[in-house]
Amino acid sequence: MSFYIEVTSPFGRAYIVEQNEHITHVLFGREELEILKEKDSGLKLMETALLQDAKRQLEEYFRGERRAFKLPMHQEGTAFQQKVWEALLSIPYGESRSYLDIACAIGNPKAVRAIGQANKKNALPILIPCHRVIGKNNTLTGYAGNETDKKAVLLEIENIPYKGK
Repeated sequence: MSFYIEVTSPFGRAYIVEQNEHITHVLFGREELEILKEKDSGLKLMETALLQDAKRQLEEYFRGERRAFKLPMHQEGTAFQQKVWEALLSIPYGESRSYLDIACAIGNPKAVRAIGQANKKNALPILIPCHRVIGKNNTLTGYAGNETDKKAVLLEIENIPYKGK
């Protein structure tokens, strides 16, 4: 069974999804939720203890009161994507890295574009902080597709400087 809960974010409605006692998705907007419901017909609105805890932690983060998340998380992905997502978890709150930095961290300095694609596939944005990865010249590049406005909000919550701020 899969369950979800709604949370208010600085950029509107977001949804947190739980499956098998792990957080599996953070979704921005109703459209993303509907797409997931098409794939998982058993997805139901329910406030489980885990989802309530995840919602509380996200709300604390949005208020600038939380720097790290303590939640059981799981997402499907290739070995390469898992390696990238693990590297993202090592970026401290309030700091950023370039795509090249992440590529080097996983031992594949030529994989800069692939890092961007792995970030795009991250089903746990914010919790796995792909927003902390910016262009090597401190510019905003891609987030959840092309939603750099969301990335900007998250960087501002953490006081991470970037060009255009």
